[in-house]
Amino acid sequence: MTTLQAIIIAIVEGITEFLPVSSTGHMIITQELLGMEINDFVKAFTVNIQFGAILSVIVLYWKRFFQTLDFYFKLFVAFIPAAVIGFLLSDFIDSLLENVVVVAVMLVLGGIVLLFVDKWFKNPAKDQSISYPTALKIGFFQCIAMIPGVSRSAASIIGGMSQKLDRKTAAEFSFFLAVPTMFAASGYKLLQNYKTITADNIDTLLIGNVVAFIVAMIAIKSFITFLTRYGFKVFGYYRIVVGLVILVMLAFGHDLSVV
Repeated sequence: MTTLQAIIIAIVEGITEFLPVSSTGHMIITQELLGMEINDFVKAFTVNIQFGAILSVIVLYWKRFFQTLDFYFKLFVAFIPAAVIGFLLSDFIDSLLENVVVVAVMLVLGGIVLLFVDKWFKNPAKDQSISYPTALKIGFFQCIAMIPGVSRSAASIIGGMSQKLDRKTAAEFSFFLAVPTMFAASGYKLLQNYKTITADNIDTLLIGNVVAFIVAMIAIKSFITFLTRYGFKVFGYYRIVVGLVILVMLAFGHDLSVV
């Protein structure tokens, strides 16, 4: 992996991680366009630059993130489903991750869902506080994103809206929930792949995290503004296009690899 490739991948990660578009699908297309060899370090890199994206949430929302213990307890409750189901179905999830067709199909299906989300949940409650049952239900929605191509952000935001949260509140809670979820997933993968990180490539990993951090900050702020004004429909059409692009590339014999 060259430094330029690392920067491009980090930009893609920073933009797509918190948007309802699936970072996995974009990684597939980006790596194919760059002609990258998918080795163990590349796989570790694409997972561990999520640490930079996580940090962007903490920095942007630091006043709200460092709140009462009740806030952390609710995040923990929302995180439990993903922790339990992810641990129990780890091998099955990894097998799905290797199936590019699954990723592409879920991008398309998820895109179709986003076309109608704003109509389904157009009457949010006046009280936008998040209870423990609401947090738990959002946590279960997040688990749907264990199917590659679904998008963790989309699943958790829709979960929040199904509980009468408005788009902005649901999106922000999705960002907060990303911190323990992504930290656990990235930390687990780091333990599995730490031997691939050496003195020769650690600078590449650091550059990737810095770029992902900066880009994610910009993406989060832009997404909240856009989502509040325009809703999900644009993201739905975009997902459908990306999914179809992957399917067309497969049909023409491209050997696509999933990170």
